[in-house]
Amino acid sequence: MMLDFSKTFKKYEALVSEVDKIFGAMQDAHRDCVRCEIHCCDCCYAVFDLTLIESVYINHHFNASLARRDRRRLLRRAERADRKFYQIKRKLQKMYLGEGKTPEEVLLQLAEERVPCPLLNDENVCDMYARRPITCRVYGIPTSIGGTAHICGKAGFKRGTAYPTVNLDNINDRLFELSKELLQEIGSNNSKIHMSLVPVSTALINTYDKEYFGI
Repeated sequence: MMLDFSKTFKKYEALVSEVDKIFGAMQDAHRDCVRCEIHCCDCCYAVFDLTLIESVYINHHFNASLARRDRRRLLRRAERADRKFYQIKRKLQKMYLGEGKTPEEVLLQLAEERVPCPLLNDENVCDMYARRPITCRVYGIPTSIGGTAHICGKAGFKRGTAYPTVNLDNINDRLFELSKELLQEIGSNNSKIHMSLVPVSTALINTYDKEYFGI
């Protein structure tokens, strides 16, 4: 029997809708600064992880909406990206544990890393744009995480100027809570994995079945 995530998926989609409205309002207010457009794929090379709810959601729609041939093609890309992510994480771990770099220095290095998302096709368009994660949806507007502001390098927002900012810490808290609710919805006792984080590539490769969730 297939696991039913529909209840939590609806709550996640409601959060996505909220985020899209925030982006739209920011775009309307600062059209000269928000420069996101089709074929602009700077965010598609950024290194970031997905929460459990996002991972399961994109995996579900990846398997449900794409043809088998397309899935196989994208999974080959995901495997290459996954190997690159592993190398990056090993390097960052060495910086922190072996070289004594500060967390801030490690994060700065992480921001410099670039890995093409496996969902980015040869036309520089996302193959699952309608289901893209929240990080992708807010990339072109000012955000903050851990008290530090972030701005897309291609945007027109000026450093040192005050703008409305999306607090990603608050959004991540809600995503972790939804991840916990997802586990409750399917009857999983493996509560620890609600805090798990994986890149898009791993989310596509994983099999989110009863064995994975310990049911």
